[in-house]
Formats: sequence, C-alpha cells, structure tokens
Amino acid sequence: QVQFVESGGDSVQPGGSLRLSCAASGIIFNIYTMGWYRQAPGKQRELVASITRSRSTNYADSVKGRFTISRDNAKNTVYLQMNSLKPEDTAVYYCNRHGNSGPFDYWGQGTQVTVSS
Repeated sequence: QVQFVESGGDSVQPGGSLRLSCAASGIIFNIYTMGWYRQAPGKQRELVASITRSRSTNYADSVKGRFTISRDNAKNTVYLQMNSLKPEDTAVYYCNRHGNSGPFDYWGQGTQVTVSS
C-alpha cells in the first residue's frame, strides 16, 4: 500500500526558511523520480521540484535558486529545503512520484506552508 507522510510545514515570515520531509512506504522508493508538488487555494496542484534516482534535479522557474530537493534512499525520504520564502509560496505541499507514469493515485495529507508578515 502506497503511503506518503509529509511534515515540516509551518507559518513563517517572508524571507524565512523551512525544510519539508516526506517519508514514503509501500513502494520501491529508490527506482522512482520523486517530486514535490504544491496546491494553493483555488489553484491547481503544480510540480515545484523533482529528483531522479541518480539525483538529477529540476525546479519550477518560480522556485529556482530558492528551493533545493534532495533524497535519502536508505530512509525512503525526500526533502525540500525552502529558503527566501515569499507569500506566493503559501500552499499545501505534497510529495509523489514524478515522470512518464505520473503520480500514484494515492496522495498524502500534505503539509501546510504559510508565508505571511
């Protein structure tokens, strides 16, 4: 059974930093490209960062230079370091598979990030 448990979200001021974690289970984690997605109120879910099994990374233009994705295959965990946060980064953040097969149907509960002064 696929399961993702996201954590690390919080309320921070603009310019602040957060580190999100996502623990995966029920999948062969180290063979998949993993992604961090976010969904803001009234908007569609969007991919913000992805990391391949060989640790090649890609980022949405909106977060490039501010966010860093990483993974620990021994812990079946993917991370998202977020720096220089902006109010427009406010969203619920999720992790899931990324790539030609698309995300798994199952989504975790996500973790809320709120950036506000």
